[in-house]
Amino acid sequence: MKNVIVPFLLVLAMTESSLAQSAETFAGEINASYLKKHLSVLASDAFEGRETGQKGSLLAADYIQAHFKQLGLQAPVNGSYFQTVPLIERSIGDATITVNSTDFKFAEDFLLVGRNLPASIDAKESQWVFAGYGIGAGNWNDFANIEVKGKAVMIISGEPFDKSGKSMITGQENYSDYTLDTRKKFRELQLKHPKLILAVYPNLRTSMAGYATQLRAKSIEFPEKQEENPTAPVVYISEELATELLKPTGKNIAQLVAKMQNTAKPQSAVVKQPFAVKFQTKEAPVKAMNVLGFLPGTDLKEEVLVISSHYDHIGIINGKINNGADDDGSGTTSVLAMAQAFTTAQKAGKGPRRSILFMTFTGEEKGLLGSQWYSDHPVFAFNNTIADLNIDMVGRIDDAHLTDTNYVYLIGSDKLSTDLHKISEEANKNSVNLKLDYKYNDPKDPNRFYYRSDHYNFAKHGIPVVFYFNGVHADYHQPGDKVEKIHFELMAKRAQLVFNTAWDLANRDKRPVVDVKNDFPANR
Repeated sequence: MKNVIVPFLLVLAMTESSLAQSAETFAGEINASYLKKHLSVLASDAFEGRETGQKGSLLAADYIQAHFKQLGLQAPVNGSYFQTVPLIERSIGDATITVNSTDFKFAEDFLLVGRNLPASIDAKESQWVFAGYGIGAGNWNDFANIEVKGKAVMIISGEPFDKSGKSMITGQENYSDYTLDTRKKFRELQLKHPKLILAVYPNLRTSMAGYATQLRAKSIEFPEKQEENPTAPVVYISEELATELLKPTGKNIAQLVAKMQNTAKPQSAVVKQPFAVKFQTKEAPVKAMNVLGFLPGTDLKEEVLVISSHYDHIGIINGKINNGADDDGSGTTSVLAMAQAFTTAQKAGKGPRRSILFMTFTGEEKGLLGSQWYSDHPVFAFNNTIADLNIDMVGRIDDAHLTDTNYVYLIGSDKLSTDLHKISEEANKNSVNLKLDYKYNDPKDPNRFYYRSDHYNFAKHGIPVVFYFNGVHADYHQPGDKVEKIHFELMAKRAQLVFNTAWDLANRDKRPVVDVKNDFPANR
């Protein structure tokens, strides 16, 4: 037996060494010069901030498609590189809330939010319900003595604290999930089937100053209406509008908050103050597409590894172009560079054993729409999709790493697969040796980045993911997110980490096993 095993182990060790050397060789294709060349195009003023459905986004899609075609990647969507994502643009037409003969204006004193808003509302309410913080948990129940089903309900932000500074929900000085995750509050309130939710937003008038035109302009969403489980429209209102609605009580929001704190009791009540809500929406189709390039594997070609980013950004706001060099021009350019590296390897006879799908999504900034569409309509079956490596912002440095810039945040690597996490860490150790920061991998982190990029639409289907991220900075979603602020050498190291991880995943004998119960809640 020894005469058989020793040569076999020797061959195996030589094979693994050869693979590692190959990875290192082709990772060199991903360099600062290459990244800057392509990012300087994608994040240029000519692409107008790449907003979904607008000219710049379509230019970006064409640019990515041309790159995939030039590399010789296959067009996997019935001979096309484009997967059409059916979207509509919804704009707010006439919208007013009238109280005591005073008209309050949309985008000044109130906002309509959420998807699948009704096409119009023309409602007159003779009374409504003040439901405090909108919480029914622990030692606090705003709904104990009121009925909210079928009624308009006003709630305020945050949670109740007693005079000693302790939360009435947690019994401690820290915030509960009702503050850290505002969606939890709305989800639970929706289960009580109110007719309309009026959520008081502190300093709304100040926050919305200068944005009225932008907010009225449009939202992008799927055309399908969720009629099976309709939810109440959520209207964020200013404190000034709330004060007018509360006039019959003789109190404003600040006074009600003070009373709740002093008495440690909810102040929920029916308020007999008539008001009227009126608005209309308009719809128009939007041209949008995901861009896919496919590299077939060899002996394990039926299994597919996805390397993804989103190429859209937020476009032109108040006349200023938001170029989105970091968000997510950096991720998209990294995908292009990895496609270059893997196709170069294939031409050199070192092609991956598994197939690789290079995919850039549309509509991420509108609510992960492109990746949601792909996850609902996958081109390659999800049972053969082994992992998604998603890159969203890898070209900058956040304030926490100004003195130690050799880092990248990883999110999700250990949430479904112990294999994937080990592969990721080994790939880093054996290549670029970045500091892997797992700060945002904590389910209790209030930023909830796990839910805020396209990997989530794979993870929710049980597909292991890694999300690569440099953290937010002062130019996040601002006109200052420009090419000249990108750290290209650091960006290249981060992209090389993704490449080396992908190389291992694409060539190892077994796909990463799904063996972890995800500790992130399934519902974002």
